[in-house]
Amino acid sequence: MATPTESRMSAAELAQTYYVAQARQQRRTADRVQALWRELDRRDLTGSWESLVGPEVVRAVALGQAAAASGSDEYVAAVAAADDGRVAPAGRVLVSGFSGRAADGRPLDSLLYLPVITTKEAIGAGLDETEAMLRGLTQLLKMAASEVADAGRQATGVSITASRTINGYIRVVNPPACARCLILAGKEFGWNAGFQRHPRCDCVHMPARLIKRGRHHPGAFDSAAYFRSLSTAEQNRIFTIAGAQAIRDGASISSVVNARRGMYTTTAYGRRVAATREGTTRRGAFYRSERAQAIARGRVPASGRGFRLRTPRLLPEEIYELSAGNRDEAIRMLRRFGYIG
Repeated sequence: MATPTESRMSAAELAQTYYVAQARQQRRTADRVQALWRELDRRDLTGSWESLVGPEVVRAVALGQAAAASGSDEYVAAVAAADDGRVAPAGRVLVSGFSGRAADGRPLDSLLYLPVITTKEAIGAGLDETEAMLRGLTQLLKMAASEVADAGRQATGVSITASRTINGYIRVVNPPACARCLILAGKEFGWNAGFQRHPRCDCVHMPARLIKRGRHHPGAFDSAAYFRSLSTAEQNRIFTIAGAQAIRDGASISSVVNARRGMYTTTAYGRRVAATREGTTRRGAFYRSERAQAIARGRVPASGRGFRLRTPRLLPEEIYELSAGNRDEAIRMLRRFGYIG
């Protein structure tokens, strides 16, 4: 529920407030992860990670993800109210659906172990032990912050989809920003458009009732003006020397920058799809839900004996793609795959 102060804010102010809250959650998670990293035994990195540090790091990031996702419904409702509208969601965001897995679908423990590997490889290559530990920590902090941010963004996207009066969102950028974000700043997207992001991306959704897909929202962030406000050195750093020169010569920023982010995929439905294994073990919520459906349809006995999970648990972005603009279908799939209840 919006506070009295929030109820008087504009949609843009609410988006900025939401961004600040998300950034603080990322910082809290990163601080906790950094403290845990110091507890690693340099003489036995893998052993100390597996026995103590690793599980606590995974727990810290999962808690950060849950916290980031928890305010999405309230945020969307507050923005709708500021825009003189109301939301009538088809369901509430299930926070558990956004916690405990990485944005690319893999388990968190698998992703967050990578900095240990990086550290060991650096030591093996002859790097000073302290420098190697710092290299691993830097990688871990980036991962932790990115996973918390992605959980918040995915939950907001799901809340937008579940709210039929919200037709899309405007991408809000928070400078300083990279070239990939700048070309998308202020752009209007439909409710089923996946949020393109990269590690440490600070951008957030601003829900909107009336949008024109692909249009730059009137009065929103002006990337061209931002480019002109930068020094030549900063322009070159963000867009590369050649790219910045092309923009100064009159090329559009979007023609110079191509924002893409690859995702983990698997084969299903006769195509490559983005999926996650989180929740698909025998004790997982998605596994149990699919087994219950199989029992209800008479495909397996009431005991569930013989059930085999053959359906991948799709990520929200893939659901939007497969629903092909059909909102009812998107909501049905979001419910089936454990993102709304």
